[in-house]
Amino acid sequence: MLSPERLRRRSLIRNRSRLVRGELLLALVLVAGIIGYFILGLSPLDAVYQTVITVSTVGYREVGVEEPGTAYRIFTMCLVLVGVATALYVFSLAVEGLLAGYIQETLGRRRMTRDIARMSGHVIVCGGGRVGRELATEVLAAGRDVVVIDLAGTDIDLTEDIPVISGDATADHVLESAGLARASVLVAALSDDAQNVYVVLSGRSVSSELLIVARAHSIDAEPKLLRAGANRVVNPQFIGGRRMATYALQPNVAEFLDVVVHSGGLEWRLEEVVVGAGSALDSRSVAEADLRNRVGALVLALRDGTGTFRTNPGRETVLRAGDVLIAMGTDPQLKALEEEAAPG
Repeated sequence: MLSPERLRRRSLIRNRSRLVRGELLLALVLVAGIIGYFILGLSPLDAVYQTVITVSTVGYREVGVEEPGTAYRIFTMCLVLVGVATALYVFSLAVEGLLAGYIQETLGRRRMTRDIARMSGHVIVCGGGRVGRELATEVLAAGRDVVVIDLAGTDIDLTEDIPVISGDATADHVLESAGLARASVLVAALSDDAQNVYVVLSGRSVSSELLIVARAHSIDAEPKLLRAGANRVVNPQFIGGRRMATYALQPNVAEFLDVVVHSGGLEWRLEEVVVGAGSALDSRSVAEADLRNRVGALVLALRDGTGTFRTNPGRETVLRAGDVLIAMGTDPQLKALEEEAAPG
């Protein structure tokens, strides 16, 4: 979905191009009138004067002739019909250009508000810069609803399926308009660390269960964002440096993970699955669950209730409700794993 401001801008651009074509047509009619009256015997100035008063329907009197002849009258009647019709067409385009953009903006804003009001469990991205745009596109590609908030909302180049709210993400009413109370994830990806702290504080004050991911530009900002209530803090420069080092040292491993996690170019992908209470996996060991043979998915790691990761969990490891399984497999295999882990 385009933001209301972008809808208005697109409508204005479209109407402006039509208005230019109409103005060119009117200019062509005026030139034809001037040439016609000149051929009929008027002086250049009289031809211009007669054309203007005829097309504008003022029509004081004929100039340059004492008694208009048949050709003069026929040409004048044709010029009146064509000129007036063209002038009215240009006038209607001008009025439409003034009103259509505002009407479309109003309707677009109402439609976007209704769509956001229907969202639940969506992702709110604060910041429409390069990081925010990429993040929003990835979230939408994963099948999740996403709303972007940015001061320069009209300049954000995103797919039309992503609502964009133009506003200050540090203001509580702007976050509320994005459906913060119903969202499951809040991402503070603004270009200023202090603003990201404000966003995190606002989000945490609304819900203690909200997952908040914050962007940090400096190392000093990371502990502040965590104290403000962020669950995760990401430093793009730091991650980018480590990623480049991985490509330099282990390019095939890095490229494989990049394809599996991001591009979807392979049939295999990574997924996190939560073990539900009373599920077929609850209180069963890895050996008893026998997921590799039963569903085909490969469990790479397990995160228990304490937040500790255990890579390649042993066969004796007991799965508990709330544990998070990091698994790799095809879509059918991962779907089967999710059914096994669904609460009983």
